[in-house]
Amino acid sequence: MKKVIVREKAKIPPFNEPARALRVLNKPLWLHQKDILDIYCKAELEVDLLEEVPAGEQEELLIYRDNLFFDRAFADAFISQARSLGHACQAAFSVDDPVITTHALALQSGIQRQGDVYVADLWYYPRGLEEPSRPLVIDTGAYEFGSYRVPTHMSTEKGDLVFQIPLRAFLSIENWMHLFVANCLFGVLAEGARMERSLNSLSTQMKVFWRSLLERKQILSCSELVQVGRNAQIDPTAVIQGPTIIGDNAYIGAGVVISNCIIGSNVNILQGNELLISVVGDRCYLPFRSSLFMTTLMEDTMVAQNTCLQFCVVGRDTFIGAGTTFTDFNLVPRTLRTMHQGQLQEVGATVLGGCVGHHCRIGAGLTIYPARIIESDVVLARTEERSVISHNVAYEDSDHLRWSQPEIHPRLYPR
Repeated sequence: MKKVIVREKAKIPPFNEPARALRVLNKPLWLHQKDILDIYCKAELEVDLLEEVPAGEQEELLIYRDNLFFDRAFADAFISQARSLGHACQAAFSVDDPVITTHALALQSGIQRQGDVYVADLWYYPRGLEEPSRPLVIDTGAYEFGSYRVPTHMSTEKGDLVFQIPLRAFLSIENWMHLFVANCLFGVLAEGARMERSLNSLSTQMKVFWRSLLERKQILSCSELVQVGRNAQIDPTAVIQGPTIIGDNAYIGAGVVISNCIIGSNVNILQGNELLISVVGDRCYLPFRSSLFMTTLMEDTMVAQNTCLQFCVVGRDTFIGAGTTFTDFNLVPRTLRTMHQGQLQEVGATVLGGCVGHHCRIGAGLTIYPARIIESDVVLARTEERSVISHNVAYEDSDHLRWSQPEIHPRLYPR
């Protein structure tokens, strides 16, 4: 089968890069797509527009936009069902699919209502472009996960703060929030949901149980659920629970707690750090006592001590100073909004952290309000007048620009 990749050139703030170049599950999105489809597609073609797809060629085609995130379970289901039907198909979802309606529709245009289904920019043609495609509804297999019986002011109803996790994930990445969804909800949590489902099988239960006995480890910490790369050093007092992947040459220090995470290669996580449902890119550095919850760090990033990031996305080569806190819950009862296509739009979520671009330097002791964006290349230091970041921070607001022109703010930025 030949895959035709339609380039999506729109750049995603604050990274100023198209989605295909951004990291999902510790890989550039284009590489994530390639690894999933390699078993099906032996040739590929990249085009800028759908109209450029060559017609008249009688060959099996898979066509998709390069800003789409999908996992292997979804690709297997779509391709196998489309082949069994034997006619041209377009990926579609039920209007009642809780995964799509809850997490995939906000801030995007790649999944649109068409009649009684939602359709997306993924097509299968068995014999070239000789026939119109028909919607092929794929069940994402929603799996409810969340915090139950929390204070009612933190949830929309009944005191439950829940997420709909897909067993077959699909998402159109058009905003930084979609990176959070792809990495944490549709990535590591989806893998956890599949693992939990697999444990319903007696053979899988016995395999995991015997492995934990042989290794003298708690069941969730055995090598069936925790994959560790070459030359990794893990302190015996660290607590690591699966499903978790740890890359090559990683160092995990004393008292570290890691649960349901992806940790890249050459990563240093020193004493007392806590990481839950997070993705940490290659060559990241966490000194001690920082906390990551449902947070994505791209490569070469440092998070200093006593720092807390919740529901956040941080770009590559960025520094977050000690004691800085990214909040995720509005203290006043207002709907969370973030920047999308130049204006504030509702994110469709009760809680959401902030986003920091590439090559940023964020000082110590700052508090960042929910859903705020700090653009790439920004330097941001705490001052007496500015300890809370309540608005989006543009590149023009960067302190390195003001330090080069101290006459603008001589009291805040003395020579």
